[in-house]
Amino acid sequence: MSESNKNVLQQANAAVSRGDNEGFLSFCTDDLVWSTVGGETLRGKEAVRAWMVDGYAEPPTFTVRELVAEGDFVVALGDIESKDEKGSPVQNAYSDVWRFRDGKMAELRAFVIPVGSAGA
Repeated sequence: MSESNKNVLQQANAAVSRGDNEGFLSFCTDDLVWSTVGGETLRGKEAVRAWMVDGYAEPPTFTVRELVAEGDFVVALGDIESKDEKGSPVQNAYSDVWRFRDGKMAELRAFVIPVGSAGA
């Protein structure tokens, strides 16, 4: 189960990196809860889909450093590069804690921390 969940997460992240938000969402439950610690919580696949229109207007690049699975949970540790509203690169370190249900991603608790500023 743990290896299967890791594989699902890797496929889902690859879809996001390709700009295939619908492909990503196909790996999620309809009642997905997406929380960014210290930020907003999105409830339901439709809310995540709406957020992705702007939040992932330009696909981010993930570098996964560690992927740890235990039971229904997969934790990804790594770096993510995205673009700000001016198109400048934004670097963050992240830890995503995913809870799986029936082989799909059901809950995310994302910890995202800036690691520098563009042009610095």
